[in-house]
Amino acid sequence: MIAMTLRPVLRFARLPILAGALALGAHMLADPLVAQEALPGSQMARQSLRPYWHVFAAYAIVIVLIGGWAFSIARRLRSLEERLVD
Repeated sequence: MIAMTLRPVLRFARLPILAGALALGAHMLADPLVAQEALPGSQMARQSLRPYWHVFAAYAIVIVLIGGWAFSIARRLRSLEERLVD
């Protein structure tokens, strides 16, 4: 009986996470546009991001780790819900 009352609450608990992810995505898309307006075109052409490849690799690793962590939490939560139903 408890699991029946928790399911709607858990569904609504995901909405702030989705809203936060959408806001973060919008911020990440808008930020480079603001940075491009700050420099004249000739300076933008001379810039290179090759020295920062390790930063991109670090961010990719962190994103994969956070995704795996979130997946494991979701799996454990699903297991807990199934045990509560039984």
